[in-house]
Amino acid sequence: MMARELEGKVAIVTGGGRGLGRAIAESYLAEGASVVLTAAREKDEVEAVAARAANRCLSLLADVTRQEDCERVASETAKRFGGVDVLVNNAGRGMKYVSGAFLTEPTRFWETDPEVWRMVIETNVNGPFYMARAVVPRMMEWGGSIVNVSVNYETMKRKGFSPYGPSKAALESESIIWAQDLEGTGISSYAPEGSAGGPGGGFVYWHVDDVAATMEKLLAMGAEEYLPITPREVGFVTAAVVDPFGNVLGIMYNPHYLDVLGSKGGRETS
Repeated sequence: MMARELEGKVAIVTGGGRGLGRAIAESYLAEGASVVLTAAREKDEVEAVAARAANRCLSLLADVTRQEDCERVASETAKRFGGVDVLVNNAGRGMKYVSGAFLTEPTRFWETDPEVWRMVIETNVNGPFYMARAVVPRMMEWGGSIVNVSVNYETMKRKGFSPYGPSKAALESESIIWAQDLEGTGISSYAPEGSAGGPGGGFVYWHVDDVAATMEKLLAMGAEEYLPITPREVGFVTAAVVDPFGNVLGIMYNPHYLDVLGSKGGRETS
């Protein structure tokens, strides 16, 4: 049997019960990782994923806006699996909390309920900080990666997209500053390069084993095609979808990416 790319690694995926978080978690599980999934309210969703992964998946009810919940997730991950190699800060609140008609009838910032504004900022900006703060001490010995799920530049500055756009711009800044703070520790922090590269909007590409199958799964979850499946060069394939919140997600398969990933090292496993 061929070795899987993430065999022996441990990942935490916040907001892992649906949408992108679930797709990431399922991809990690398929590649051999042990995965901890969190949900703020709908534990049934993360339990459904965990039920299909035998002893390699742990589901937890945890709200990333609560520091004590984040500390508990990190602690229970270490207790169950011995450490943590990857944190994916995926949990987030989108524009649907501001208005159900946000795509067709943009809400002006002064019309936004301050409680909703606070909830989005606490989830999208403070949540990743609380989670990263909880896991970094546990990554120090072996190294690891913190992945902050961002959006394209156009979404950050789109009319009527407060407070979601500003919250993701703040997350981009967090990622850049954390990467500098973590230099020399063996831990990397990023919203993948190009996610907000400039006007016209680059976006995050997520590496998958099968672009066509992943595209089909995302479309079945309610996403819409943004860019078709496109061969770029030998073995390199890309595509993109847009989710109901207006976020663009790129997916790709690139054999050179696997070479880079394999060179990162990490916690030794038997």
